[in-house]
Amino acid sequence: MDTQVPTSVLLAVLLAAALHASWNALTHALGDQLVGFTLIGAGYTVCAGIAVLLVPAPAPASWPFLAASAALHVVYSLLLMRCYQIGDFSQTYPLSRGTSPWLVAIAAATVAGEALAPVQALGLLVISVGLACLVFEAGLPRRDQLPAIAAALLTGVTIAAYTTVDGLGVRQAQTAVGYAGWLFLLYGPVLPVMALAVRGRKLMDQARPHLAAGLTGGVLSLAAYALVLWAQTRGALGPIAALRETSIVIGAAIGALAFHERFGRWRIVSALLITIGVLLISL
Repeated sequence: MDTQVPTSVLLAVLLAAALHASWNALTHALGDQLVGFTLIGAGYTVCAGIAVLLVPAPAPASWPFLAASAALHVVYSLLLMRCYQIGDFSQTYPLSRGTSPWLVAIAAATVAGEALAPVQALGLLVISVGLACLVFEAGLPRRDQLPAIAAALLTGVTIAAYTTVDGLGVRQAQTAVGYAGWLFLLYGPVLPVMALAVRGRKLMDQARPHLAAGLTGGVLSLAAYALVLWAQTRGALGPIAALRETSIVIGAAIGALAFHERFGRWRIVSALLITIGVLLISL
């Protein structure tokens, strides 16, 4: 497959990155991560339920990919929730997102025959250096940060796995929206059911004050990933995975503005490097 990224795909993935950073920030801001992920799961389950009634169903060949991806998304959600429980948003979010582009590029070359052009490989390298600047701006992590970093790295591996599975599956589905709808419908109810089993009737009282924010996060999450799935039907997996991780810069900006986290020299350098990397990948 041609690895050049069309402008329409570039814009769609950048919009998805902005939406993704936004729903993650909403989740982090809720404080109680189990409540946050429960509401987000409920939000995109409702939206997905409506979508599958209105759009064509995915082709049968895509269903094994849908099943595998739904399981991976459940693992991803649990790991991400753990990241936000024990780590800082400004560190765990970029580390979890930044781990996946290299893994996706390797997987895409292995299973889909999508070797990157030299300039795109350079762009991926530049983005990775930018991410490293963002994650390690304060030096080597402290010992008490290691559990959060381990959870973030595992989250990144899971992201790479479901990104590759979905990139292959959505091409078999013949409908990106239908594939997204069924994917979210399959895994969306899992965390709410788990939370209900853990918290019982108290869950509704705990969720009520955060209802609007949580459900909004669910809608943003579904919209973001639907855009990525659409892009994967029109572009190579590796560059799209890298472009999607520009959400890290947006997340850093949100961290500075909403959570009053520091946005110093190294974060500015990181933003510039990631922007240059995006431009190289789009060539």
